[in-house]
Formats: sequence, C-alpha cells, structure tokens
Amino acid sequence: MATNTWILRILTIIAIFIPCTKSFHLDFPAVFNFGDSNSDTGALISAGFETLYPPNGQTYFQIPSGRYSDGRLIIDFLMDAMDLPFLNAYLDSLGLPNFKKGCNFAAAAATILPATASSLCPFSLGVQVSQFLRFKARALELIAKGRKFDRYVPDENIFEKGLYMFDIGQNDLAGAFYSKTLDQILASIPTILVEFEKGVKNLYDQGARYFWIHNTGPLGCLPQNIAKFGTDSSKLDELGCVSAHNQAAKTFNLQLHALCAKLQGQYPDANVTYVDIFTIKSSLISNYSRYVYWLIKDSVSFTINSEVTFYYMIYYHNRIYQLIGFEQPIMACCGYGGPPLNYDNRVSCGETKTFNGTTISAKACNDSSEYISWDGIHYTETANQYVASQILTGKYSDPPFSDKMPFLLKLKF
Repeated sequence: MATNTWILRILTIIAIFIPCTKSFHLDFPAVFNFGDSNSDTGALISAGFETLYPPNGQTYFQIPSGRYSDGRLIIDFLMDAMDLPFLNAYLDSLGLPNFKKGCNFAAAAATILPATASSLCPFSLGVQVSQFLRFKARALELIAKGRKFDRYVPDENIFEKGLYMFDIGQNDLAGAFYSKTLDQILASIPTILVEFEKGVKNLYDQGARYFWIHNTGPLGCLPQNIAKFGTDSSKLDELGCVSAHNQAAKTFNLQLHALCAKLQGQYPDANVTYVDIFTIKSSLISNYSRYVYWLIKDSVSFTINSEVTFYYMIYYHNRIYQLIGFEQPIMACCGYGGPPLNYDNRVSCGETKTFNGTTISAKACNDSSEYISWDGIHYTETANQYVASQILTGKYSDPPFSDKMPFLLKLKF
C-alpha cells in the first residue's frame, strides 16, 4: 500500500509538470575546459602517464574512455544539455578528434599551482592555459589557409563566444595534506587563487568573456582521504567524512567565490558564473537514501521523504521512467577491501597486484548506480548525472539562473 501511494504521488507530479516542460539551452557555440580528473576526457591517458583498465567506462562507453569513471562525467552531461558533442582531449591524436565545438585541456591530477618534480601531473592550470594559447593560434593559422579546415577547428568568432569552464583545485588541497598541517594549507589558499586569477586573466586577454567556474567538492568524503586520514574517529564529522579536508574545501570555496565577484567587477564586459559543487555533492552524500533520480530523456531529480530506497520502472506518456536510489554514500564501487570503504591505495580500479605472495584485485560492484563513489576518488556516472542535473537548475550558481529554468529540465541524457 505504501509503495502504491508513492507511485501515485510521483505520477501526480509528472502529470502536473511534464506538459509545461520545455528545453533551456545554454547558447554557446563551443566549450573550452580546464581542470583535473573530474573533467578529464582523456588527456593523461593520451599523454601516456597512466593506463585505465576495465571496468572503467563499462556503463556507457563499454571500454575505458580516458575518463575516471564507469561512464560519463559531469562535463559530458553539461555538453549534452548545451547540444554540443563530448569534448576531445587536447592531447588526442587518434580517432579523428574534432575541435570545432571546443577542446578539453583538463588532465587528471592537475593542480592550479605549477607542477613540481614530485607532481603526479605536469599539466597544471598555467600549462593548460598555455596549451589553449597554442591551440587558438594554430587553429587561426589553419583557418586562414582555407575553408577545408572549417569543419575541424574553431574560428575567431567561436573563441570569443565560447564558454570557458573550470573545475580545478581539488588536488592542490588534497595533495597538501600529505605534507602540511591544516593551518599551513589554509594559509596557502590565497597563493593558489593568485595563480588561478592569472589563468583567467590570460584567457580574458585572449578574448574569453564567458567563464563558468566550479568550486571544489567535499574532499573529506572521498574514500581515499577517509582511508588515509580518517582512522581516528575523532577526526570525522557526523557523515563519516574527514573534517579537516572539508574545512579546507570550504575555505577555498569562500575565497574562490570572492575572487569570482572581484573578476566580475574588474571585467564588466565578461560573464563570470560561480557554481557551488560543494553544496550539491554534500547534499547528495548526506541525503543519499532520500534521492530518487530519473534516468530518462526528460530528466528531473527531487527528494522523497522516505527512509528506504526503492526501484521501479514506470511507463508514462510513451516513455520509460526508471527510479533509482543510492545505497552507498561513501563506499567505493570499484575497489578492494570490502566495507566500509572498499578502498586500498595499493591497487587502483581494474588492477590486479601481488603483495607478499597475496594477489589482490580491485573489481567493480554489481550495480554502480547504487554508489556515489566509483573508485574511491571519482564519482559514478549516476552520481555525475545527478550533480549535472542540479547544476542545470541554476539555483547553485552565482549569479543564479533558476528563474530561466522550468521545474522539470528537458535534458538529453
């Protein structure tokens, strides 16, 4: 009886709102993205620094796609919402990459601060911006040579009207905890943001006018950080996340938000949008059992006030609606060690290694859609899809654009 009541309530919501649903398009001809593994679509793999093994990519691409997930990333869903193709990584050299609609300079393990000899990735934000400058100069050279290149690279007009996205900073903070105290990390944040500001200014000087800047998520809730820094329960918050890491993320985000406001004031002819990823992800983790998400073409997410997670298929208006709930807010889907974290830093997702005569393998769970964390560091496709849907409501942005969005978003997921 309770189940039927929930279904009736859901169908009532659908009946009320679907007729008035309409598309909202972020009208940009191209996207140029800068970031780390949260939005890397193949840079570090193309550079030969790392190899991804199955089951990475299993949910959507069926093979490892250069993305650190079982499927699509937040940026993939955002590109879909803008009617744009998935971004090719700047370092892609095979598979006939097309850069007409933009380019992705993000690289896993990238930092805002310049890389050092001990850095896991040489492609810091400054290097990514330099790659963009080279990319733009070369694209304009090719365009000047004749129209045969028009289909593959952007022209100057596209560079001026394109959207410049950022999702970077996580590694500057998380990596610092291995050698610095919390106070030292907090004191370093202004220096990190000076470097970030320099990158944005360089792009502005090149004609960029539309900036979309994600803050960093709750680092203390990543299984990797809990496994390393959360062995003492007194260092964990009520969600089981490492308090110090989340405090650093919050402080970084406050100062990044202030910087975005400063940049908007300095460049009145630009549009600087700050996106609160931290709140979206924190809410997902703290309320994981209450979320129901729609994996359909007409997508929406909302909260059900229920203690339990349930799954149904609903046929309505000639469409199939799949209701999904998250069962695991912290534990990794693809890993080794079992509950509560299923994470072992000795072996990455898809790897098999032998230690002291014992062979261990990091394998995937049976259903990744029940998990928020894919491999202890990155999110599952389902979680990424949820985050993207929340971004596109506009209410987590400054300035917000929720007044321009319908209650139900018609996203092409």
